Amino acid sequence: MQIQANGIQMNFELTGRKGAPVVALSHSLGSSLVMWDPQIPDLERDYQVLRYDTRGHGGSEAPAGAYTLQQLGEDAIELLDVLDIDRVHWVGLSMGGMIGQCLALYHADRLQSLVLCDTAGTIPLEAQPIWQERIDAVSKKGMQDQVDGTIARWFTPAYLNQNPPEVAVIHKQFINTPVAGYIGCSEAIMRLDYLERLSEIKIPTLIMVGEDDPGTPVAAAEAMHRRIPASRLVVLPSAAHLSNVEQSEAFNLTLLSFLQDQQGYRTI
Repeated sequence: MQIQANGIQMNFELTGRKGAPVVALSHSLGSSLVMWDPQIPDLERDYQVLRYDTRGHGGSEAPAGAYTLQQLGEDAIELLDVLDIDRVHWVGLSMGGMIGQCLALYHADRLQSLVLCDTAGTIPLEAQPIWQERIDAVSKKGMQDQVDGTIARWFTPAYLNQNPPEVAVIHKQFINTPVAGYIGCSEAIMRLDYLERLSEIKIPTLIMVGEDDPGTPVAAAEAMHRRIPASRLVVLPSAAHLSNVEQSEAFNLTLLSFLQDQQGYRTI
């Protein structure tokens, strides 16, 4: 569905059990709400599920120019406001986890809990040229230029060798991402610098990371875990960056257990 929020058209889906707590899902750079397909059946049994296309991705509008994480966070808050949703359990992967940190720092009253997946609290200076190279390459050659390298970072070789249909879906989402949206969000990611503020986060937090994630490695997850009080860290074996896709069963079990702990009940 399409809705106007924070000055742009945003694409979203709200499904699941009406009246239940809301779980909001925020996807990675170069993807869309489709990335969360492996989680939907399990989540919809006990929750309302809100997933949306981040500014510049999927069916959401892609204005030209650099975006900021603060702007992406405000997009999410205005979406909640328009939908009359007070508080959510936020689940963000990669860029979605960066947006989640922004919300936890600036809009903590809107979050019941926070799940940070395959993400980081800062982009080190030595990684800045890599991001600039990606921006320059996409600007000159389009999304197709970056897709092979991206897929190789997002999934382990063992998983890719199985040729699973999920990879074809993710591949299609990546190459269909608007160039303006990819560049705008990449500019936001380059300026990520929340790590030393994460001790301010007081809401229940789960951190998940694939043990073979090369982009936001276990060390980045550990750095966040050390700073967020009473956070829980789970490393998922045999998974790279899109751990929610590659190890969806383990991911879902961990996520559901955490969410149910926040509600004070467990599904039978």
